[in-house]
Amino acid sequence: MSDLETITQKIIAAVGENSGLGKIVKIDFGDLGKILINAAQVPNVVSNDDGPADTTVAISIDDLKAMAAGALDPMMAFMTGKIKI
Repeated sequence: MSDLETITQKIIAAVGENSGLGKIVKIDFGDLGKILINAAQVPNVVSNDDGPADTTVAISIDDLKAMAAGALDPMMAFMTGKIKI
């Protein structure tokens, strides 16, 4: 399973049927792909499709994994351009 597939499955589990977000969020990993979280509908849908979003977060998979592991502070990632919104 690729990193993108693994992260997509983890997000599906975290989002569940109804996250309560009410918006569409795209996580853009550049050439490696995208994750689209459609929480504007119930049940929520998470896919690797590209589409319009209310918010797009651009980050590398390595930086996302570092943030998840606690090795990269999200605020520092934003301030240094490793994560863009």
